[in-house]
Amino acid sequence: MDLRVHVVSDVHGNVEDLKRAGDGADALVVLGDLIDFVDYHDHGKGILGRVFGPEKVARFAELRRSQRGPEFGAYVRSLWAGLTDPAAVVEEAVREQYAELFAALTAPTYATPGNVDAPHLWPEFVRDGIRVLDGESAEIGGLTFGFVGGTVLPAGVTLRRHAAWVPYLRPEDEYDAAVAALPEVDVLCTHLPPAVAELTYDVVARRPETGSAALVERIAADRPRWSLFGHVHQPLAQRMRIGRTECVNVGHFQRIGRPYVLRW
Repeated sequence: MDLRVHVVSDVHGNVEDLKRAGDGADALVVLGDLIDFVDYHDHGKGILGRVFGPEKVARFAELRRSQRGPEFGAYVRSLWAGLTDPAAVVEEAVREQYAELFAALTAPTYATPGNVDAPHLWPEFVRDGIRVLDGESAEIGGLTFGFVGGTVLPAGVTLRRHAAWVPYLRPEDEYDAAVAALPEVDVLCTHLPPAVAELTYDVVARRPETGSAALVERIAADRPRWSLFGHVHQPLAQRMRIGRTECVNVGHFQRIGRPYVLRW
């Protein structure tokens, strides 16, 4: 069999390259983070750039990078306090991005959401030829692909459900249950990487991102051909093997603009 599947993650608003991501492929797999919420490369872009302008986003980025928690939190609250209905403003901007992004997807596409996504809005934009899978599997070219979206909620963190923006962070037990519910898979497709230091450490941010121990356990149990993921934009290791499984960070699509190619 000669199958070619293109895989992207961390699109973050890169509509133009997304239009071409499926060219020459039998299927396109999208591993989340379609939305460009905060654009750290161009502060005038992204939802925060549109709402607050580049100068305020530059300050936001500076405080977040320096990990000045209390000051960062106070600054974010001050930004939202300046809007009459911040949740409505954000949701309108998210819908505008999704309208463009989903229109750019080619058929067939198999997609799972990332942490910078609003999966409750996805049904509004899905059309024929696009399948959304989260805690589910699909057969592509004779192989079973299993999908789990979102990321794990860090220990000690509580989501403010009535905040202007609520990322797709899942309690660890909920995330682990979704991983466990998958059938035996040949290709494990997630936004989050397995909890392996080389795969979770971001060399630019100089800190580890969240990974999933349940994914490591599932890889050991199923020994799939591939474990594919994103989330970490500049990983210490883009790929490594766990047993017979090739674990691959498919790349920060917003910046590289090209898909990872899977062939079998």
